[in-house]
Amino acid sequence: MSEPSTTGQASAEHPVLVERLGHVMVITINRPDARNAVNEAVCLGVGDALEEADHDDDVRAVVLTGAGDKAFCAGADLKAILRGERIIPEGRELWGLAGYVGHYIGKPTIAAVNGAAIGGGTELALASDLVVAADTASFGLPEVKRGLVAGAGGAFRLAAQLPQRVGLEMLLTGDPISAQRALELHLVNRVVPAADVLETAVELAGRIAANAPLSVQATKRIALGHQGSQRPADAPLWELTTKELARVSGSADAVEGPRAFAEKRAPVWQGR
Repeated sequence: MSEPSTTGQASAEHPVLVERLGHVMVITINRPDARNAVNEAVCLGVGDALEEADHDDDVRAVVLTGAGDKAFCAGADLKAILRGERIIPEGRELWGLAGYVGHYIGKPTIAAVNGAAIGGGTELALASDLVVAADTASFGLPEVKRGLVAGAGGAFRLAAQLPQRVGLEMLLTGDPISAQRALELHLVNRVVPAADVLETAVELAGRIAANAPLSVQATKRIALGHQGSQRPADAPLWELTTKELARVSGSADAVEGPRAFAEKRAPVWQGR
């Protein structure tokens, strides 16, 4: 487990901070200068913390947040990818992005979205059981604007958690929405001033943690269809995501999209 600390004591030496507040574990992605983008160290830090939370009876709820006030999480660290570095640790592929999106645990999870959550950041929120958002937050999956696919669960979770046509509009246009619009669509549970987002999430987690833990965990399993550390309903959707990612990632458009974005120009799609 990472050294206990508060966000105010964050340092670049610890890419993930873990703190205990009573029966609540707070996990902070601590890379504010990189907009809390996910590299291999983040995957390991978050994933290991979730494992500890899941097996520690003293932990009854988990809050995930990002350091700073600019971004909750910017998704995968593109600079690390360009350097040829792994993002998902070898042997822990099933955990998914940030060691989180495919990491099913029995304890309730709450995302405290402290800023922009675009791309992978939205996928972390979608993977959480509850979401508290800062009024400055925004949500969106812009992958189609880059010739890519939302491969960390976003493509199927967004369509499932919103009215289908609303979810499809967001997925197919790639356009983001504000925190207030996310609240109207019931994509998040609370929208609060940015300064209050973590406190509000911890307070909500505390209310859950005050209940009988076995009852809470059983209720989560029933509500979400969890069986142990798996959610069988998601298995074919992850398989389909993997197939479609492989098909799209090798295309000319997948090269053109990021290049056009980096060059600040409109992409020229070829459909191949």
